[in-house]
Amino acid sequence: MELIRLSVLACASRQALFWGIAMTGMLGVSFGEPKWQTLPDTPALPAATQNGFVPVSGAEIWYSVYGTGEPIIMLHGGLANSDYWGRQVPELAKFYQVIVLDSRGHGRSTWDNLVGYDLMVSDVVGVMEQLNIPRSAIVGWSDGAITGLKLAMLHPERVSGVFAFGANSNPSGTFDLTNSAMFNAYEARARVEYERLSRTPGGYAAFYDQMLKMWTSQPNMTDRDLQGIRVPVWVVDGDHEEVIKRTDTLFIADNIPNSGLLIQPEVSHFSLLQDPDQFTLDILRFLQAKGIGKTSSALADASPIYA
Repeated sequence: MELIRLSVLACASRQALFWGIAMTGMLGVSFGEPKWQTLPDTPALPAATQNGFVPVSGAEIWYSVYGTGEPIIMLHGGLANSDYWGRQVPELAKFYQVIVLDSRGHGRSTWDNLVGYDLMVSDVVGVMEQLNIPRSAIVGWSDGAITGLKLAMLHPERVSGVFAFGANSNPSGTFDLTNSAMFNAYEARARVEYERLSRTPGGYAAFYDQMLKMWTSQPNMTDRDLQGIRVPVWVVDGDHEEVIKRTDTLFIADNIPNSGLLIQPEVSHFSLLQDPDQFTLDILRFLQAKGIGKTSSALADASPIYA
């Protein structure tokens, strides 16, 4: 397993964009509360080039497409929706075709009162078939990261690489979140967003109950399952992660052959909101390191050099 260091080397040809992104992020930072203890507002997605619904396994899965080039499918976390990728999509779409989708029952997607990671895998494949995408990189956060890893296990021919942030291998790999102020605030926000986006706005309680059942029984990825993954993977998490136990993150990284381990500084399970520029640059760094998509000087200039 390669260990990915976080030191940044100066590079004159890349400083302009890097520092531009960094300063933009700094303008929104409060110097009082540590950012890993904050839950920034959910961003909005940019205007799409295409969107719609795909019927899969009793559900209608909403998707939206941005940009052109090698495809990247972005999978959000449990209770969330694709809007959470609103800070990453505009940058990634400069170099790639970016596809976001709302998981079954989440956001704009419908469901048939059943949820599960295998079902979510089939939903992603269904969207890929509808859009004529034979193979794609997967960027996943939390439940989306689990789905990405299971895609790599079940449909490796469909996956060019997985950037998996905040995944757990089994239910024992998560902390008890009953008294987590951060997760309780997130759950309250998720309810409001569900009621605003869903075709069944009054169904949140039933939906949440099914999600809890899934989280307490799934996933069940063994060391042998993980050892069977042969696509490029970076296992990523925040140094102030409050949902996933670090021992489980290391278990996943240690068992996926040739995987990379990246611990992002000063962020928690909500890294994509707390430091969106760092999150975006790390995605680009993964894609560039694994030779996924454009290798032009434009992409090189978008990514700082790491050692």
